[in-house]
Amino acid sequence: MSAPKVETIARLVHAVRGERVLFDADLARLYGVSTKALNQAVKRNRERFPADFMFRLTVDEWAAMRSQIVTSSFSAWGGPRYLPYAFAEQGVAMLSSVLRSPQAIQVNIAIMRTFVELRRLMDSNRDLARKIEAMEKKYDEQFAVVFDAIKRLIAEGDARKAHPKRGIGFIS
Repeated sequence: MSAPKVETIARLVHAVRGERVLFDADLARLYGVSTKALNQAVKRNRERFPADFMFRLTVDEWAAMRSQIVTSSFSAWGGPRYLPYAFAEQGVAMLSSVLRSPQAIQVNIAIMRTFVELRRLMDSNRDLARKIEAMEKKYDEQFAVVFDAIKRLIAEGDARKAHPKRGIGFIS
């Protein structure tokens, strides 16, 4: 089996608790094992998976995720019997030491590349946002001068209306 494409994996990455994570059922499908087998392997090596590497979703988190996930392995057969585990990038990396098949190695490499690519995209978006903000500040300052001039002209016009000049010519 060839490694999955970055785009395929990227669609499986979700944001939970401020982390980018992959769910156990999606990882199991990528690795070619059952979700039960993946979770059993993790359970046998629990010390390798601290809370910042892997955590179980709460009922509320899972309800929110289900409303966001249109098609997923979770929708088949009425969904999971248990709340899914979410694996952060470090947890996925640790899976490579637990699941050692050639397919698991290829999948892990593809997943790590996906996380790197997602980080690059986020960094480039931050750079773009900073550039836009700098342009806004620069042009806001330039337009502030124009707006100040317009305000002065309006104020001068209002002052003229309040104190009209004496007209030129004869008064009859």
